[in-house]
Amino acid sequence: MAKRIIWSSHAVADRIAILDYWYQRIGTKTYSHKLDKSLKEIILKLAQYPRLGRQLSDREGRFFVMDHYQIFYSESFETIEILHIWDSRRNPDDLKFI
Repeated sequence: MAKRIIWSSHAVADRIAILDYWYQRIGTKTYSHKLDKSLKEIILKLAQYPRLGRQLSDREGRFFVMDHYQIFYSESFETIEILHIWDSRRNPDDLKFI
């Protein structure tokens, strides 16, 4: 049974920023739509199989790598909370968990 997906405000902001970046860079929404679809498909898989991602070493939670993106999430009995979506080409010191 798939768990319910909850998006944190940080994850929503990350997703919008990533998709907007590619729209601005390329000038069309084609790649942004394709990337958004891929992210949603992976997150639906995580809702079904929450242990697909690797355990974080320094805190509770997990992460899943999709191309250049890391999806950070936590799981509870009924839900998967998407915490951040991070482009791994960025400076890792800029990633802040709250």
